Amino acid sequence: MSTVNTDNSTANTQTTDQASKGASTGLNADFNMFLKLLTTQMQNQDPLDPMDSSQYTQQLVQYSQVEQSIKQNATLNSILTSLGNQGLTQASTMIGKTVEVNSDAAGLTSKTPATWNWYGSAEVKQLTATIVDASGKTVEIRKLDAGPRTGSFSWDGKITGSDKVAPDGTYTVKLDGLDAAGNKVTVSPWAVGSVDNVQMADGVVMLSINGVQYTTDSVSKIEK
Repeated sequence: MSTVNTDNSTANTQTTDQASKGASTGLNADFNMFLKLLTTQMQNQDPLDPMDSSQYTQQLVQYSQVEQSIKQNATLNSILTSLGNQGLTQASTMIGKTVEVNSDAAGLTSKTPATWNWYGSAEVKQLTATIVDASGKTVEIRKLDAGPRTGSFSWDGKITGSDKVAPDGTYTVKLDGLDAAGNKVTVSPWAVGSVDNVQMADGVVMLSINGVQYTTDSVSKIEK
């Protein structure tokens, strides 16, 4: 099911609001106490040797500055939350669409293979993919059909020369390319898949593709 998750955003907003309200309440209590003490001191001061009023003024200014800072922080947090929610809403338009992300990690499930596009720095004649699981263990090495400078491939989890199938999870790929003369060519993989979920995590909008989370700024291409 495609979902848009705002629970984390709501929780962060509530925590921020509670902190701001708590700070404001504490400041108001201290400020009221200060005014009472100030009034009492002024009423009981020696008229022949009055207290320096500049100190009272300075303290009043300091209290006012702290109060303004708390209000400004609350306003900024409110603005950031609003912007985050807008980003989440915008990202939700990608649900169900196939996207390409700047990552060598892709998700594998029993229903959907791990898929990557690849881009070479020059024409590629030979291409080898090394697939590694989340623990860093190499689970598959296979030769790929090389293209001029770009191509794509999918891995369904089947292990070459075995009846075993890799379990669902996140897998990364390393690509080694050679040109016609046998010289090394830099080949970069980009994960591809359909977005099935968007959510807010610690103030960052994340996309879920085959169970793997990506930031929205890693998206390089969106297809219909």
